[in-house]
Amino acid sequence: MESSSQTTMRATSRNRTLVIMAKAPKPGMVKTRLSQSLPSPAITALYRCLLEDTVALAKSLTSVEVAVMCPESDTEELAALLGNTVPIVAQKGEGLAAGLTSVFRHFTAAGRQHVVAFNSDSPHLAPSVLDRAFEILATHDVVVGPTHDGGYYLVGAKAAHPSLFDGDGMGTRSACDGLLTRTKLLGLSTGFTEPFYDIDVADDLIQLAHELRLAPAKAPRTAAWFGEWAQAVAHLRQCLGEL
Repeated sequence: MESSSQTTMRATSRNRTLVIMAKAPKPGMVKTRLSQSLPSPAITALYRCLLEDTVALAKSLTSVEVAVMCPESDTEELAALLGNTVPIVAQKGEGLAAGLTSVFRHFTAAGRQHVVAFNSDSPHLAPSVLDRAFEILATHDVVVGPTHDGGYYLVGAKAAHPSLFDGDGMGTRSACDGLLTRTKLLGLSTGFTEPFYDIDVADDLIQLAHELRLAPAKAPRTAAWFGEWAQAVAHLRQCLGEL
């Protein structure tokens, strides 16, 4: 027979779901803005490490259910990569906007009350920030984690809002502004986690290298990637004018 604390924990977990937005690590399909800075095998390996570390970060949270949302064509490859450690759910439609719409339609329909969609390339984020996102959802309709470049690394909601991700601008410097405009039009209260950075361009990668050199345990697979591709990263630093 379950204790009252076990029952409470299970109920809390059911009310908090973190969904990682992912793709299969296929050459030319992931981290494409790094293609002019790194060889294709390095980029594919980097994405794989970022994703695996992100899943580990998500699973380190207490009383949170974790899932992955991906394009339908990527489900089998991601299941093999992640070893069936988390549920893999196929999105409806193509592109990130369709994926995000699918997250909230799928998981809120299943009775989940607090759902947060998280990108697959910020494994260096402090776990407390993800916990804070769920706390914000207790008092707001939507939570947003803005990135320094004008995008967002997470977005959470308690219900599906079909038009929330409509329009252009996904993956651009205006993505967060566009999202906030739509939350206002829908009359949704919005809270924010702290601004952060994800890994899109060479400058982001160099910043991450500095961070993981000091604290490799934050994202151990990604930290190991920097060692394996040290020559390519050194060349990248030279191109960016670092000594």
